[in-house]
Amino acid sequence: MSYRSPCAACEFHGRRCHENCIFAPYFPSTDPERFESINRIYGARTVGTMLQQTPVHFREDAVETMLFEARARIEDPIYGSVGIISRMQHEIVVARYKMAVMQLQIA
Repeated sequence: MSYRSPCAACEFHGRRCHENCIFAPYFPSTDPERFESINRIYGARTVGTMLQQTPVHFREDAVETMLFEARARIEDPIYGSVGIISRMQHEIVVARYKMAVMQLQIA
């Protein structure tokens, strides 16, 4: 088994990065914050398990989704991404209201 320079996950845990490391394609050592955010919310073991259970062609999307949710959860520990969605829905309602008022003024 050959080794490579450690990915961000292996570097974070102070271990060697094997050529078949499940984390390496998604967590480059040049962007350690990417792994640290996901690890903080989900834990490396859970992320590894999720990646193993996800078909290879969906793994990048899975990592991006976990990263989005992890960053949202760090920013807002109570609501996470649901808080973002709620705020956006509120902004849509406000914009529709303003648009209706402007259409009435024009008419």
